[in-house]
Amino acid sequence: MKKRTSLVLALGLTVGAVMPFTAAAQAKTPYNVMASKEDQFNKGAKVTWKKGQAVPTFVHGKLSTKGHKDKEAIKQFIKENKQIYQLDSDKDLTLLNIQTDEIGSTHYDFVQSVQGIPVDGAAFKVHTDKDGIVTAVNGDVFPEASSYFKGKLKAQLSKDAALANAWKSINLTKDKTLIDAETGPRGEKERGLVEKSKQVIYKKGNDFYHAYKINLQFILPYPANWVVYVDANNGNILDSYNAVAEGTGVGVLGDTKTINTYYSSGTYYLYDITKPMSGVIETRTAANTQRLPGNYSVDADNNFNATSQRADVDAHYYAGVVYDYYKNNFNRNSFDNNGATIRSTVHYSRNYNNAFWNGSQMVYGDGDGTTFTSLSGAVDVVGHELTHAVTERTAGLEYQYQSGALNESISDTFGVFMDRGDYLIGEDVYTPKKAGDALRSLSDPTLYGQPDNMSGYVNTTSDNGGVHTNSGIPNKAAYLTIQKVGFDTAQKIYYRALTVYLSPKSNFSDARASLLAAAADLYGSGSTQYSAVASAWSQVGVY
Repeated sequence: MKKRTSLVLALGLTVGAVMPFTAAAQAKTPYNVMASKEDQFNKGAKVTWKKGQAVPTFVHGKLSTKGHKDKEAIKQFIKENKQIYQLDSDKDLTLLNIQTDEIGSTHYDFVQSVQGIPVDGAAFKVHTDKDGIVTAVNGDVFPEASSYFKGKLKAQLSKDAALANAWKSINLTKDKTLIDAETGPRGEKERGLVEKSKQVIYKKGNDFYHAYKINLQFILPYPANWVVYVDANNGNILDSYNAVAEGTGVGVLGDTKTINTYYSSGTYYLYDITKPMSGVIETRTAANTQRLPGNYSVDADNNFNATSQRADVDAHYYAGVVYDYYKNNFNRNSFDNNGATIRSTVHYSRNYNNAFWNGSQMVYGDGDGTTFTSLSGAVDVVGHELTHAVTERTAGLEYQYQSGALNESISDTFGVFMDRGDYLIGEDVYTPKKAGDALRSLSDPTLYGQPDNMSGYVNTTSDNGGVHTNSGIPNKAAYLTIQKVGFDTAQKIYYRALTVYLSPKSNFSDARASLLAAAADLYGSGSTQYSAVASAWSQVGVY
């Protein structure tokens, strides 16, 4: 991943409650001056500039000697530094949010506005430590915007007219964004369309415009999140771009993938809106903490190729693969069949040798490098975990004893359906320094300490009644079924059994009966498919 080096300038601090640098110093300072290595944090502020902007974009250091404990105190701080930021904290800034984080720092988020209309992208943030000392001020603001307009701002163009101009500018109509009725989660025709419109002050070059910022989000006839700026006075198109981005990334095993990303304010996010769902597929990082959901995984140039990003890339990519698998094979719209957001968090804790579904999102550890490498690096692992979410929303199999072992087996089986190269689970990420092994095997569960027949069933109270051990028995039955009828037929039988017949307390006998009922529904009770299911379960000792 390309890294940008910030160019900063050390400035002396004045004595007093507020310690700004002077406007005169600002005017005389060249843009590209690196702070001296000898400059100490408590002796000077570090300042980052963008060429052509009159206001610094980042000031960091001890910027005050007294505490600022509320928004009024922060506004007063801004007033006392007006010669720097050239903004009126009452007239030019609107407070959006105040947030105190886990270490006690407080963050005040403002947006610049002109006559109450926000300046697009003009964020202004003031940060204090736990004692209220101002430690940083950052954001992009344009004080010249306030004097650019004469008289009261009033749109001469209606919102509807602005929307019509936006659609015209991308050579599309709303009707062309219709999604076929069969793809709707409730069976009705859906547009798969989101229209958003708000008035903004838009900066283009050195000029400012009163504009409508239009968002047009749709899936068909192509994935799009158009951002269109329409002049609020004459209807001209000032600017437009499609924020749906297709980037590249390197996965855990070093392979390059094409990934769907999202572009906003100069940053690319692992945030996929291209699927026909009401939510999104998003990937975040816990940064080796246990805080969920964590921060968004981002990149500056849309090439997620840093070693630290490999787990992020695979979690994002394979979540899309799993979504596509369920949608394309069963018309299932996300794990809840209602377009729920699929959220993944990687880099969970340190040396964490596990991945799990916590009831609302996916979580992946990086492994310790010996037992596992990053667990998001295997499609069967991602498919396994997200299938837990499908099971939770359908059969609801209780996670203990035989129903829990079935829960695990269903996830293993669908993981194999998605990764058809073999019958192994987790082989791509398990024991990275040892080739040829895996976490589990459907074809021979005994290789990894699991029984493959009821004669070897393990009675235990550990691991919720042996859910990860006894799952070998239904796993073997799944393998025998696939061998007889093939992957495509087997997955249809298993999906119907999961979503129609299995229930929270189903045991292995119930699973046999459910799968036979599904096979009878799809192929008839006298079919070879029905006989294959019956034979598979008889061979593992379930009658």
